[in-house]
Amino acid sequence: MAGDAAVKARTVFGLLRLSAAAVCLVALIHRLAWGLASNTIASQNFFAYLTNQSNIAFVVLLTVAGILALRRAKDPRWLTVALALVLTWTITAGLVFAILVWQAGIRGIRIDVPWSDQVLHFWLPAVTVAAWALAPGHRSVPWRVIPVSLAYPVIWGVATMIRGPLIGWYPYYFLDPRQVSGPMEFLISSAIALGTFTVVATVLVLISRMPVPKRLRGKPEGTAQASTPEQARAGERVGQT
Repeated sequence: MAGDAAVKARTVFGLLRLSAAAVCLVALIHRLAWGLASNTIASQNFFAYLTNQSNIAFVVLLTVAGILALRRAKDPRWLTVALALVLTWTITAGLVFAILVWQAGIRGIRIDVPWSDQVLHFWLPAVTVAAWALAPGHRSVPWRVIPVSLAYPVIWGVATMIRGPLIGWYPYYFLDPRQVSGPMEFLISSAIALGTFTVVATVLVLISRMPVPKRLRGKPEGTAQASTPEQARAGERVGQT
């Protein structure tokens, strides 16, 4: 019975992951179309944003994770690590976006936030973290994920600072030398951003190490459990003959 419950839970989570990937893809397409309609250089550089890049990776990874959940009793370690990395980037991007919108409101600057931005920056990361913490067959994330999670934003930042002067545009104002008071503000803003990545990655590692509810765990001690949903269904047919 416990094995059947675990198989059903994995199936449910697999379908939820595929659904989340579909929602993320639709939101990305809508955000691209909405931005291109404004005919601004920011919209033309849609794929230069860290948020959009990380969400594209999110779509691919959730699709793979959904398929694996339907076929395997446990997630492979690399998938858990990859999810932790991508979630670190998407959640941090959402926090930065929220701060930018808040600061713009204080300064009287209007920033339109379509539903797709809300989904990409807030709802999908929050829901995925909750589901990830409860997912049956999940594995704990090693602590080395924390420093590794900083590699992508650092590389992205360096590439952005090289590309920015060439096209006269930066995806975020605190990276633009024309919009900050000087090198010190740039360094402080960059340090805060990297610190946020570190904190988010640390929280995700801690979440991954939380115990899964008993009803979602793998096989109880001393009982057999099918390793895949297909094997479980095959076992049921054998038992009925």
